Amino acid sequence: MSEVTITPRDVGRDEGAEMKAETFLPDDYRPAEDEPFMNERQVEYFRRKLLHWRDELLAGSRDTIEGLQDSTRNIPDVADRASEETDRALELRTRDRQRKLVLKIDAALRRIDEGEYGYCDVTGEPISLKRLDARPIATMSLEAQERHERREKVHRDD
Repeated sequence: MSEVTITPRDVGRDEGAEMKAETFLPDDYRPAEDEPFMNERQVEYFRRKLLHWRDELLAGSRDTIEGLQDSTRNIPDVADRASEETDRALELRTRDRQRKLVLKIDAALRRIDEGEYGYCDVTGEPISLKRLDARPIATMSLEAQERHERREKVHRDD
């Protein structure tokens, strides 16, 4: 019978946290309709796509903050000052939209972790891979989204 030695750094390493083996994904991988829906490779593809998108948005936000901090100067010409303020307001509005997009990306990543990603919130049916590839934060199938937008338009006209 062999002895197993446990060192202090080994204690608690796997407690409470399941370590999932990383799924191999070739660089040229694209989800295909002929493979099982939301298999490990598809889930990993969308996870990476969402993380990459979020990282790009956050890097852009950091650049904007740095740019706004650097550009706080007094411009004597009123027209130039107004133009800069307009540019700054537009940039801030764009960043606010991107902040909301980051929240949607985080929600999609949570759905991946919970095993709910890729399925329509309304019907429970799978969302097409083409739609998910084009809009990885989609929560509704194309048909459910169209119905939702038609209802929204009808109620808005009232």
